[in-house]
Amino acid sequence: MNRCDWAKESPETEYHDHEWGVPTRSEREMFEHLCLEAAQCGLSWRLVLLRRNAYREAFYNFDIERVAAIGERELEHILAESGIVKNRPKAWAVVHNARVLLEHRADIPCLARWMWGFVGDEPRVNHWKRGCDVPASTDTSLELSRAMKRLGFKFVGPTTLYAHMQACGMVNDHLVSCFRYLEV
Repeated sequence: MNRCDWAKESPETEYHDHEWGVPTRSEREMFEHLCLEAAQCGLSWRLVLLRRNAYREAFYNFDIERVAAIGERELEHILAESGIVKNRPKAWAVVHNARVLLEHRADIPCLARWMWGFVGDEPRVNHWKRGCDVPASTDTSLELSRAMKRLGFKFVGPTTLYAHMQACGMVNDHLVSCFRYLEV
């Protein structure tokens, strides 16, 4: 079975085969992907995938209101006791970004709908033949990054946001030879 180059072994294979690139319109899932992509900055995706359940447990399954209510003491406990990546700025960004979302509810009533607006509410389908052809960022991810930074979000660079767009199905970057290309 042909897969994208990066998904040759577990847990990446399962993630690729069942989740990556599947369009999501769920605000909770969109927020989760945003947080996990930020956690991945400078690390391997495998490392974050292996800790995903710990992130879900530590951050209330990415319930935005509950995450926004996390205080300093609770965050220190999360960093000390949970299985998440022990990086304080990245962990604090999860809380901070939840608070930014709540602060801007008038402009962003739903994170998923707002983000999908940057691709015209339809997945962009690319036709990559080789993994090395897939860009690290695009003009759209740069535009989204600038918009999010203006609102105060953290860890939302254009490369991180392009990975987020791929994960959430805003773009279909499965290789044309991959069995998932036509499925998503």
